[in-house]
Amino acid sequence: MTYRFPFRRLVAVSAIALACALPLASCGQSHEAPPLEGAEIGGPFTLFDKDGKPHTWDSFKGQWRIVYFGYTFCPDACPMDVQAMMRGFTLFEKQNADAAAKVQPIFITIDPARDTPAIVGQWTAAFGPRLLGLTGNAAQVKQAADAFAVYYKKGDNTPGGYLMDHSRIAFLMDPDGKPIAMLPVDKGPEAVAAELGKWVD
Repeated sequence: MTYRFPFRRLVAVSAIALACALPLASCGQSHEAPPLEGAEIGGPFTLFDKDGKPHTWDSFKGQWRIVYFGYTFCPDACPMDVQAMMRGFTLFEKQNADAAAKVQPIFITIDPARDTPAIVGQWTAAFGPRLLGLTGNAAQVKQAADAFAVYYKKGDNTPGGYLMDHSRIAFLMDPDGKPIAMLPVDKGPEAVAAELGKWVD
């Protein structure tokens, strides 16, 4: 499966590389500028949770947000990324429960044809009760993905069903919905927890 990283509306590639390489702080707030500061990421959408309740981007105003785009039929990457993301969040919650209470982890599907509200709800529940799964129709999902400059495309058919090519990024957004950083899900839960501790207050 091929995964692409589209940064057509993100900061310069060099800044993105720097964001992934920045030292991680175990506690306290960073005095550095957020690596994604000024990037055009995030924007209006309307999607639905497992109960069919609508959520807009403004619904999360005042909360820090972790946003990951993937799909529930993903055989490997999405489960690994989301597991690292949520285990890291849990570690951060143990270290700073008050700060973690201000964070909403969000999973948005890029496969609305198969990912119904019920399926997304069942899938996200496996990673913990704090993870909110969202879906919608094709146009609604595209609006959300475009707002985050997320690439996705229907891929090859396999005996178990078609695959999806997509970006693999966990965005950290501040309470105003502005982009802060990419969480290092590829480096494991401890790195995710450290990055959250660096920015979330």
